[in-house]
Order: sequence, then structure tokens, then C-alpha cells
Amino acid sequence: MAEGSAAVPSTELLEWPKKDKRRFLHAVYRVGDLDRTIKFYTECFGMKLLRKRDIPEEKYSNAFLGFGPEESHFVVELTYNYGVTSYDIGTGFGHFAIATPDVYKMVEDIRAKGGNITREPGPVKGGSSVIAFVKDPDGYIFELIQRASTPEPLCQVMLRVGDLDRSVKFYEKALGMKLVKKVDRPEYKYSIAMMGYAEEHETTVLELTYNYGVTEYTKGNAYAQVAISTDDVYKSGEVVEHVIQELGGKVTRKPGPIPGINTKITSFLDPDGWKTVLVDNEDFLKELN
Repeated sequence: MAEGSAAVPSTELLEWPKKDKRRFLHAVYRVGDLDRTIKFYTECFGMKLLRKRDIPEEKYSNAFLGFGPEESHFVVELTYNYGVTSYDIGTGFGHFAIATPDVYKMVEDIRAKGGNITREPGPVKGGSSVIAFVKDPDGYIFELIQRASTPEPLCQVMLRVGDLDRSVKFYEKALGMKLVKKVDRPEYKYSIAMMGYAEEHETTVLELTYNYGVTEYTKGNAYAQVAISTDDVYKSGEVVEHVIQELGGKVTRKPGPIPGINTKITSFLDPDGWKTVLVDNEDFLKELN
């Protein structure tokens, strides 16, 4: 590429993320006991174990769980590193969310199985949505949200950010997401922005939370990243580089195939240090099959 075109990206390139075929693939995080977490997610949340793999030469195992096949659903990718039994979640990671037709019943079932309910079911402060909060065996928080029906029960990843407007711009420009909802709650000193590829009740959204006056959080070493699909990692990576120059962030892996698997990816950090991996659509489906 000529130097001139690198300095001034074309409108066509910058529009690419909005035209690209994107969806949330999975959230990756670390757990201290894979079988314990699988048991909790399948029995308490009703998730299915979709696949499991052990990589002894790298000393880790993975398990993928969700509410439907990976080809069409957002799932969790759990990582167990041999011999590591606990992690620091940090102050920045918020929660995952699960939509269910009956929060009260789900909480009852979870409690009967020994689950830790950290907020009893009931309407949100100043609203009518019924929610509850549950803590999994590693300390990850799951919000349960009452919804009559949804094509995607695993519906949110909440992350705390230091500058909401900057984050909204970053996810719009670098990842082609839409701002689907913004709520400011001055009485509780926080604002949230829901970012995604469709309306909130239809898909998974990233819930970005800004607490008034808090600009930095600890990341810990537990939550890793979200993965999002793309039809062209090279073009997508180019856009990300331009947006990082404008808003901050860092490319952590240039676009290209992963050795041994050949799936093409690129990865980067947003201005707050939250990681996203973009994965080639066709390669991802090949990997599954």
C-alpha cells in the first residue's frame, strides 16, 4: 500500500465495518475447574456443552457452551490452564447476561442446586424489567433478565469504561456496531451504552458502563476477550489501525492465519484495554466442521 493511502483512508474502507457480515461469536475467559463450571452452566443456566478440547502440549483445555449451535449463537469459551485454580476478575469486568422467560423460576432452580444469588429477582430501580444476579463458582456475575422470548439467550457482556463517548465512537468506527440504547442515570451516577449489530432483544450486545468520575479500572487476569466474525480480517484490521490512531487502543496481533489451525484473525485492545478478536467467517465455520 502506498504511504499516501495509509495516511488518508478511503471512505469505502471506513464504511466497510458497517457492510461486513459481523456477529458476536464467543466470550473467552479463564476458570479454575472446567468440569465444575460446565456442571454449573448446564444444570443451573440450561446451557449445552457444544465442544471440548484438551491441548496437553500447551497445558490448557477449552470448553464451549451456549444455548444453540456456534454457527448461529453467541457462546462462552472457557479456558482451563493446568494447575491454575483461581483468577483475579478485576474491577473493570461487569457481568454476562442471560435472558429467560421467568427469572423467579430460574433463581429458584439455581438456589436449589446450591447457586449463589447476589441479587434477588425483582424490578430494576425506577423501572419495570425484572432482573436478578447470580455468581458462578469462579466469581463471574451473570445478570438474569426476564424476556418473553429471544433468539439469543446469552445476551450481554458488560464492561466498564473510562469515557463513554470515546468508547461508543470506537465500537461504531472500528467494529461497525450500532448504538442501540443509551441510558443516563445521574441519580445513581452512571451511564450505559448498549452496542451491537441488531436490536437489544434480538441479539447479543456489549453493555458499556461509565461510572461518573471513574476513568480507570483493573483488568485482572480472568476475562480475556470477545470474538467477532468478519468476511475480511485484512480489510477489518486496516480500519481498526486507523481508528486506533484517532481514538487510542493497540493492535495486539496483525491480520493473518493462526499457525497450526490456519484460521485468519486479528486482535486489538480498545482505548480502555478491552480485547477483541476478529475471526474470518469461512475459516471459523471450517474450524467447527
